[in-house]
Amino acid sequence: MSDKRQRARVQGSWAKQVPKHSGAAGPKVAVPNNHQPKDANTASGSWGFGSQQTSKNFEFHQPSKPIREVPQEKVIEKTGDYEISHGPSGVSRLRLLSGFLPPEEADWMFSKLLAELPWSQKTNYRQGEAYEEPRLTCWYGELPYTYAHSTMAANTQWHPLLLTLRLAVEQASGCSFNSLLCNLYRDGHDSIGWHSDDEASLGSKPVIASLSLGDTRVFSLRKQPPPEDNGDYTYVERIRVPLTHGTLLLMEGATQDDWQHQVAKEYHDRGPRINLTFRTIYPEPEGHRPGTKIRFTSKQP
Repeated sequence: MSDKRQRARVQGSWAKQVPKHSGAAGPKVAVPNNHQPKDANTASGSWGFGSQQTSKNFEFHQPSKPIREVPQEKVIEKTGDYEISHGPSGVSRLRLLSGFLPPEEADWMFSKLLAELPWSQKTNYRQGEAYEEPRLTCWYGELPYTYAHSTMAANTQWHPLLLTLRLAVEQASGCSFNSLLCNLYRDGHDSIGWHSDDEASLGSKPVIASLSLGDTRVFSLRKQPPPEDNGDYTYVERIRVPLTHGTLLLMEGATQDDWQHQVAKEYHDRGPRINLTFRTIYPEPEGHRPGTKIRFTSKQP
């Protein structure tokens, strides 16, 4: 028993020993320096930065130009009347009549027109260079129609089915039409680029009635930018209208003045689509160069 107590005293004395700091060589123990600066940014010595001053507080400066957001594209799918803008040229309107033609009638009309109309590929000109339109067209009317520096000759031999459709469109729209531009989009690679139907021969504030047959294609519109944007379309309003089989779309008011429209390419499976665009053509003023975009003072009835 005495041996155990003796060993405990010896072990305890070893545990309580504190190393002596003498001149003799031995392990060095780091002693904390309570006077050293705690902020490393202001510390000097081994870091090599020397004395540093704290940075000034951040100051927010209002941007010289307001931040602009790109407007979200609107989608129009339901039958109805839509006022899409007011000014600067007046009120722009779209009238959408989904299911204007019953599906069974639209089916046989599409097949008949696809097989029997005199479709051809028109040559247009851009900056003096000729190119083939990425679609097929044909024209009906007592007067020729010029756009993109290319003229379609007058054609008074209306297909009987087109005369029936013109009467139905006139009754639905309350407008009269004397001409028709037919477009055949053979697949998703066929298209028409951004443009407005604002040739002088169409008169002021023209009404364009667009009847769709066949596969669905997206009809897109974008508003003309204000003069201060110098032709930049980044921040303009945009509208998307899926045109389904048998749908009638009317563009009215200032739509051709204040908006552009297109049918873009769609790089996936798309079947053929026929688009019939009824319009009224006026004789162009004597001495006026055909196809240029000026305005008549008379309004369309």
